[in-house]
Amino acid sequence: MSTMTFAQLPYTRPSIDDLRSAYSDITTKLTTASQAHDAIAAIREWNTSRIATSTMASLAEVKFTQNVASDEAKGEKLFFDENWPSIAELDTDMAKCILASPYADAIAGAFGDLFLLRLKNSTLTFEPSIKELLIQESELNTRYNELTASAKIEVGGNTYNLSTIGKLLIDPDREVRRSATAAMYQFLSDNAEELDGIYDKLVKLRTTKAHTLGYPSYTEFRYVEFGRVDYNAADVENFRAQVRQYVVPLAQELRNAQQRRLGLDKLTVADEKLQFLDGNPVASGDHDWIVERAAKMYEELSPETHQFFSLMLDSQLMDLKSRDNKATGGYCTSFPQYGLPFIFANFNKTTHDIEVLTHEAGHAFQAYQSRNQIVPEYFWPTAEACEIHSMGMEFLTWPWMDLFFGDQTEKFKFYHLQGAILFLPYGCAVDHFQHWIYANPEATPSQRLAAWKDMERMYMPWRTTADIAAYDEGRQWQFQRHIYESPFYYIDYALAQTCALQYWKWSELDPQEAFASYLSICGIGGSKPFLGIVEHGKLTSPFSAGCLKDIVDYSYECLKTRYPDRLS
Repeated sequence: MSTMTFAQLPYTRPSIDDLRSAYSDITTKLTTASQAHDAIAAIREWNTSRIATSTMASLAEVKFTQNVASDEAKGEKLFFDENWPSIAELDTDMAKCILASPYADAIAGAFGDLFLLRLKNSTLTFEPSIKELLIQESELNTRYNELTASAKIEVGGNTYNLSTIGKLLIDPDREVRRSATAAMYQFLSDNAEELDGIYDKLVKLRTTKAHTLGYPSYTEFRYVEFGRVDYNAADVENFRAQVRQYVVPLAQELRNAQQRRLGLDKLTVADEKLQFLDGNPVASGDHDWIVERAAKMYEELSPETHQFFSLMLDSQLMDLKSRDNKATGGYCTSFPQYGLPFIFANFNKTTHDIEVLTHEAGHAFQAYQSRNQIVPEYFWPTAEACEIHSMGMEFLTWPWMDLFFGDQTEKFKFYHLQGAILFLPYGCAVDHFQHWIYANPEATPSQRLAAWKDMERMYMPWRTTADIAAYDEGRQWQFQRHIYESPFYYIDYALAQTCALQYWKWSELDPQEAFASYLSICGIGGSKPFLGIVEHGKLTSPFSAGCLKDIVDYSYECLKTRYPDRLS
């Protein structure tokens, strides 16, 4: 594991010709192997090469999102956008070679059956015929990032971006909130044609890609590509149906109580982010103050988290401050060649600063704990399991929230627990919307907007007209980066939230056992599929009958019992 700082990590653009030559040599070793251990040694050599290449790709991506206006950073990202399909082709050919090996049983014994299943699925989602489509898809995603990162939103004589405007959206002054919301949505109106155009092209490209590979729609393709091997779209729809039946009514009650707390005759989209008349709980200090207290929190949580967060600080593996030309949102990635994770976020002086830090730290901690897994496929689990680590960390750190919120700590806990329930309908709306999108790839932009409004009525019936053109048209989803960049990556949050709430309940009853379970699922990385990880952690599957209803009902009852004045 490296002890270098992020700025010191060496970056070298890979040579595609050198990769082809190296892969050719490895293929020869595989096909001429006279013993199983020779084939296994060749696969280890391939893994080493893949780790090096993916590390350079991660470095290029991070540096681009840190400054989308940098020509140098954009050039390196463009290199990977244009050449990743060729790299994927090399990897797919290697996967086919491994799958055809007479030593398949020994390979499975060395790396696990899931390794071979992941390789098989990778061969089902790539062929050279889609290379140009992949390049175009990356270019469109880059343009979406550039567009949203460059937003300059004028409110009250000041200029904000899509991250920093967040603090105005929770201002106790309703006129400030409304002005900020209207200005933010005006960005969507001003760029409607380009946003619609980018997405229309993405949907059609992805559909063509799936059809080219023999899938009836992009939905089936994406489930395979995402590694969803132990559940399917029917299971997801059943989960969404449970959310509609059991969670939406509770969320409606929470929104009604919020409206009463705020003394409003109608709750609009401009009011949703504010939970209390005197303001949402906000950390009392700035970036450095927050990070200093986070270090204390992770020191006390466990020896493992102490070691992890000390590394993050010492190696400068976090970029948390919002600034111009920085991509929106937050994410965690890793540089596996160096055994290092990296956290990217945009602090904006809202409650979300603490939530995003603990959330992304959960991802980073898992990556750190899994850094020595035997194959790259196991460094990270599939997305829905990854989100258990992040959302679970949000709840497992509750005992230290007083470090950040002081006398507002109980206010924060109400805000956070309620937010977990309120999120589930939105998360399912995004997923349902995407299933509709790719079932209707020829839909017009206006039909997509209408479909989103249908989702809001189904999952968020409290939402009413806001007299803001872009919102009333149904453009809210265009702020959701996942819909553009990572299709079908959103139900993962809802499934994981169901598991994270189980960790919250467990940690209140037995914090040591709850954390031991959490530590164990971080350590196994992606060596098991989603439901295998859930079982390993002794959690209940979100797809099990009654699981969602039981944990959400328990959470809602706790809110009513502990905070009756806030729900009256």
